Amino acid sequence: MSRIVDEVIAANSAYSADFGDKGALPMPPGRAFAILTCMDARLDPAKYAGLAEGDAHVIRNAGGRASDDAIRSLVISHKLLGTREWFVIHHTDCGMLTFTNEIMTDLLASSLETATIDASGWRDIGKGPGSPEGRYINWLTISDNAASVVDDVKRIKAHPLVNKSIPVYGYIYDCKSGRLVEIPDATAAGRPG
Repeated sequence: MSRIVDEVIAANSAYSADFGDKGALPMPPGRAFAILTCMDARLDPAKYAGLAEGDAHVIRNAGGRASDDAIRSLVISHKLLGTREWFVIHHTDCGMLTFTNEIMTDLLASSLETATIDASGWRDIGKGPGSPEGRYINWLTISDNAASVVDDVKRIKAHPLVNKSIPVYGYIYDCKSGRLVEIPDATAAGRPG
């Protein structure tokens, strides 16, 4: 096994030894809300939103984007588990701002190894083969952070499976200060209708 696997298993052993009554937590989130946010390791939604286990649903993907799968999770969160408010939270210094669909497609076509970035941009250093399959994916990259929050809130609100009574709030997490900065146009677009 790898060192990482050993560390994760050891941490889990310590965590489960003091699990207590967490095993009795109900399936629906106790505070009845959900957060859609980025997978970036610098973001800890439990800390920046004051969450304890069982409080809220946290849906994460690259960029915190309102992908079909994220919307699927939000719809399940409301329809089956009773969430009544949703947050879309992107963040500063997001990696999704550093490439385009075309760049990602080209990198993957070259090789499937990890690419590098320097002052001139992304560069593939792997040895092939790559795959052209990347061209069939919309990578949901970001060119304007605030605009992407607005777009995602609007996409969620416009989805035919989303209950129009659910407010959707839009924020950007500042990686330098830890603050949530409201994007007023997103929150306005996310008002219950």
